[in-house]
Amino acid sequence: MIDLIVNSLKGIPKELIVVIVSMLPVAELRGAIPLALSFGMSMNKAFWLSVLGNLIFVVPALFLFEPVSGFLRKFKIWSRFFDWVFRRTQRKSDLIQKYEALGLVMFVAIPLPMTGAWSGVIAATLFKIKFRYAFIAITAGVFIAGFIVMSLCSIGMNGWKAVAH
Repeated sequence: MIDLIVNSLKGIPKELIVVIVSMLPVAELRGAIPLALSFGMSMNKAFWLSVLGNLIFVVPALFLFEPVSGFLRKFKIWSRFFDWVFRRTQRKSDLIQKYEALGLVMFVAIPLPMTGAWSGVIAATLFKIKFRYAFIAITAGVFIAGFIVMSLCSIGMNGWKAVAH
C-alpha cells in the first residue's frame, strides 16, 4: 500500500513524500522513517520529517474528531465504520483507561499497527482526556515511537552492513 502511495507521489520532493506518508493513519512514522532512510536521508532528517508529519494533524484532529464523527455517524456506512473504529480502539486501550494521559503516552509510543497518533486521538476523544493532556501525551508518544523506530532501523542497517561485508 505504501508503494502505491509513494508511486502516486512521484515528482514531489522526497522530503514532502516522507511528511505525507507519516501523516497517513496506516503508515505514520513507522513507515515514514524507513522510507526516508531508503531515500538516503540522514537519520536526523528522517526522524524530524517523520515526527513533524505525524504531529501535523494532531491539533485539528483533537478538536474536530468528535464533531465530525458525530455528523458522519448519521450516515449508515460511516456509522458502521466509526462503530468498528471505536470498538477496536476500546479493546486496545486498557492502558489509557487505567493511567489516562500517561497510558496514552505508552499507547502511542508502541510502534505497532493501531497504536500511533491517529489511534491516540481516537482514544483521547473516547476517554474524554482534556486537550492539553492529550496533545502532550500524543506528542511524547510520537517522539518515543520515533526513537524506537530509529533504533530498530539503525540496528537493521548495521546488521545488513555486517552481513554484506
